[in-house]
Amino acid sequence: MTADPRRLAIDIVVPLYNEEPVVAEFHRRLMEVVTPLRREHDVRICYVDDGSSDRTGEELAELAAADADVTVLELSRNFGHQAALTAGLDRAGGDAVVTLDGDGQHPPELIPEMIALYRAGYEVVLTQRAATDQPRVKRWTSRAFYRVLSAIGETPLTAGSADYRLLSRRVLDALRGMREYHRFLRGMVAWAGYRTVVLPYTERPRIGGHPKYSWRGMSRLAADATFSFSLAPLKIALGLGLGFLLLAAAEVCYVLSFWLRGRQHELVPGWASLMFMLLIVGAALMIAVGLVGIYVGYIFQEVKRRPVYLVRDVHGGADDRPRRRGDDRTP
Repeated sequence: MTADPRRLAIDIVVPLYNEEPVVAEFHRRLMEVVTPLRREHDVRICYVDDGSSDRTGEELAELAAADADVTVLELSRNFGHQAALTAGLDRAGGDAVVTLDGDGQHPPELIPEMIALYRAGYEVVLTQRAATDQPRVKRWTSRAFYRVLSAIGETPLTAGSADYRLLSRRVLDALRGMREYHRFLRGMVAWAGYRTVVLPYTERPRIGGHPKYSWRGMSRLAADATFSFSLAPLKIALGLGLGFLLLAAAEVCYVLSFWLRGRQHELVPGWASLMFMLLIVGAALMIAVGLVGIYVGYIFQEVKRRPVYLVRDVHGGADDRPRRRGDDRTP
C-alpha cells in the first residue's frame, strides 16, 4: 500500500491481437499520458497478448524489458477480446483499473479525467462514443443491438459504450466473482451497478492494421450478450407455441361450426392447406427447440467449468505491490 494516502495505485490493461504495426506507436502515446501521472500515482501497464500469430508478443516483451512497470501476459492461444480483458483484470492489484484497446481508437488522454472522476466518488467511469467514422451499417446495427438488448434484458446498457472504462477496486472484486465462460463485460459491469458516470469521447482512427472484430465475431458477442442477459428468446418461443395453439383452436371451432349447422358435406379436404399448416407448425417447433438447445449448450459449457483463459508466460513486471481488497481510496 502506498505511503501517501493521496497517491493511488492504477493499473492499465490493454488487450492486443496481431497488432504488430501499432504496438510501438500506441505505447508511445500511452506513455505521454502515463509519465506525468507517475509523479502523483503508481501506474502500471499490463499488456495481454491474446495468442497473436505475428510479432506482437516480441514487441511487447521488449517493452516489458525496458520498463519494470510494464507486464505482458502471453495467453496460450486466441481466447477472444473479452477473455483477454478478463486476464488483465485478474492481474490488476491497485486501487483502480483502466481498460482500453491497443489500436489507438481509445484516446489515452482521457485517463487523467477518469481518475479525477474516480477521486470524486464514482466507482465506474464508462466511456461513450460521441462521434465515429464507422460505416453507417455498423453504426445502425450497434444502436439497434443496444436498444434491443436493453429492451429484452433486465440490465439497461449505455448505447455506444466501449470497453474503455475505469473500475474501482470494489467493482473489480465483484467482477472476479462472476466466472461465467461466455462473457460480455459491458453487461456484467452494468449488472454490478455501483455509482457510474459516463464520459463521452470522439473515436480516433486506428493507428494501423485492420479491425479484428469481424461480423462473425460481433455476431458471437451479440449472441453471448443476448443469451447471457435475457430469457426473451425462450419467451418468444413460448409465444409462438401459444399462437399456434390459438390457431388450432380457431380451426376446430371453424370445423365444428359446419357440423353443428348440418353442412359437414361442404368440408372438402385440402392437401395444400394441410401441408401449409404442417410446415408452419414444424418451423415454429424447430425454432423453439433450437432456442432451447442454444440455452442448453450454454449451460453445458458453463458446467464444465473450464478456465476463461490460459496463460503461457508472463514477461516483466514482478508485482511487488500488494493486492487491495475493497475500496480504500481517499478522495
